[in-house]
Amino acid sequence: MDKKQLQTLLEQVANGGVKPEEALLQIKTEPYKDMGFAKLDTHRGIRQGMAEVIYGAGKTKEQILKIAQAMLTEQEKTVLITRMSQEAADYVKQYLDLKYDEMSRTGRIGKIPTPDGAGKIVIATGGTSDMPVAEEAALTAEIYGNEVIRLYDVGVAGMHRLMDHVEEIMSARVIVAIAGMEGALASVIGGMADCPVIAVPTSVGYGANFGGLSALLSMLNSCASGISVVNIDNGFGAGYLASMINHLDSKKN
Repeated sequence: MDKKQLQTLLEQVANGGVKPEEALLQIKTEPYKDMGFAKLDTHRGIRQGMAEVIYGAGKTKEQILKIAQAMLTEQEKTVLITRMSQEAADYVKQYLDLKYDEMSRTGRIGKIPTPDGAGKIVIATGGTSDMPVAEEAALTAEIYGNEVIRLYDVGVAGMHRLMDHVEEIMSARVIVAIAGMEGALASVIGGMADCPVIAVPTSVGYGANFGGLSALLSMLNSCASGISVVNIDNGFGAGYLASMINHLDSKKN
């Protein structure tokens, strides 16, 4: 149950549509469910507005399945699994209706909700090689109820490609700029847009790019204002943060 669902439930109690004892049964869950190998945070959706996400790397396929099943038992409408292997995806598919994106290694159980964010989130990449990280960000944002526009392979090596999308950039509520090499894309977009820009350095690059460290340092040292930076290849973190920004207006209501 997330914050919106809880508010709706309480309003139904207030207007007599739901009995208090019925509502109590729906929200009377422990703060977390101890599964032995994991402690499922069942109240994260209420606290933060977004349910817990399963980080698949390092978990066995059996653990991933059990956590996903427990989340569905707790009435989670959509379960997101990041960094999920093909082997784990094939295993979980035997038991649950899993949709798996091989490029981003992202799994989803349940429907993608209707977008309810205040605006559009633009996901832009410097090159095609950055797409796995970009898709992780894009799918994360979509699963959390956002309309996403993808602008792929619009890096600074060919500025005309980016300039063909000025309208999308200028009308975005949040932009996620994803690039490897020297990471210049974030600075260029940051100098064009009037909205927050989330920079994501990737490990794409030749020789001494140090696994993405060169792009990370460039983005941290950007002279453009309004840029925040997440860790190397952290598409999920960027998509999550972009969704939070895009839903800030809903907190005022």
